[in-house]
Amino acid sequence: MSFLMANFAPVDEQLTYLKKGAAEIIREADLHAKLEKSRTTGKPLRVKLGMDPTAPDLHLGHTVVLRKLKHFQDLGHTAIFLIGDFTGMIGDPSGRSVTRPPLSREQIDKNAETYKAQVFKILDREKTVIDFNRRWFGPMSSDDLVKLAAKYTVSQLLEREDFHKRFQEEKPISVHELLYPLVQGYDSVALEADVELGGTDQKFNLLVGRELQRAYGLESQVVLTTPILEGWRPGPEKMSKSLDNAIGIQEPPLEMYAKLMAISDDRMWRYYELLTDVQTAEIEKIKREMHPMQAKKDLARRIVRDFHSVEAAAKAAEDWAKLRERELQRDKLPDDIDEVPVQYQRVRHENVKEDDAPPADGRDIVWVRLDRLLVICGLADSVTDAVRKIKASSVELLRPGSDRGEVWRSPHLPIISQGEPTIRLPIRVGKKTKEAVIETE
Repeated sequence: MSFLMANFAPVDEQLTYLKKGAAEIIREADLHAKLEKSRTTGKPLRVKLGMDPTAPDLHLGHTVVLRKLKHFQDLGHTAIFLIGDFTGMIGDPSGRSVTRPPLSREQIDKNAETYKAQVFKILDREKTVIDFNRRWFGPMSSDDLVKLAAKYTVSQLLEREDFHKRFQEEKPISVHELLYPLVQGYDSVALEADVELGGTDQKFNLLVGRELQRAYGLESQVVLTTPILEGWRPGPEKMSKSLDNAIGIQEPPLEMYAKLMAISDDRMWRYYELLTDVQTAEIEKIKREMHPMQAKKDLARRIVRDFHSVEAAAKAAEDWAKLRERELQRDKLPDDIDEVPVQYQRVRHENVKEDDAPPADGRDIVWVRLDRLLVICGLADSVTDAVRKIKASSVELLRPGSDRGEVWRSPHLPIISQGEPTIRLPIRVGKKTKEAVIETE
């Protein structure tokens, strides 16, 4: 018995490692019990992560949950990466307001091959089980499908938020979309999964898997969800190629490094938590002891190293520093920059209260209509012109006393006021630069 237990770390140790970067565990007591049983018997848990090959390339947002699968693998458990070559032809309706067009068999097969190659940038090739859900759905008879459909009710499916919303708004819901949660849930039955991983947007589907396992006489899997990663550009949107804010894991090292250096300081710590194996205590130490710029460089090197190499990460850091120096020289602010006095009431965003979205550290924040501010500063001819320039990524906000800029793509701008009656905000649009002096009192 003691020999078998020696194959796995103590349960509390495993839980601490697995909870890092997890959004929710349903139920944690069940996971504790499964880990305890695994340690006692020496039998690893079967941990499943399914992805539909709906796009050819993975980005860092996908790797958040892949990394959690790696954590289970690090602890000695069986990592099962399931490629949804059957479910991909249905199309996951999660978060969709309209029916997703199904992909062809050819598209699915092509994307599936690229997924197999990319996941091994994180997972151990020798210890990972790769499977395809067409293996059991292909030979499934119509009788079997009817029996599966009988395990769940329409009212249960309509409890799902996106289905419920579309139903209330009288938007179409195709029958094949209603089948998707059942089909994904049945994957857990076929694989006899002990744990299933997924993003928070997958919670409903993962819970269906728990219920179907019970319906088929199996012990329910534990559901562990991971947060949705925000993109590298400013704004709350999730990382997505369609939003042009994604960092692809196959992007060239310098491109990847530069995007990571462009994230905000606050977002940097979230990337540390979700995109690295650095433990929580070490992250807190980095926060205390390392300058934010150095911490961000360290983060960028770590991530580029993970997907390329140590040498590639070092070269990317060196090349980025040279490019940044040239940009600073080219974009150096003039000494006689024009100042434009602005009354806060003229640019205040009326529909956002200052306490609606305070920073994490509780500092004062004011919300500004950037489109109006551009007009007052003479950087746009009208509000319509200002919005066009903002959407075209032509507006750059500069830190006071610094040449460093950040492209802003929203007409609404939160500014930390630090309780001062005056906020100084240098703005560059094209070749013109003005400093807005916003009087808050």
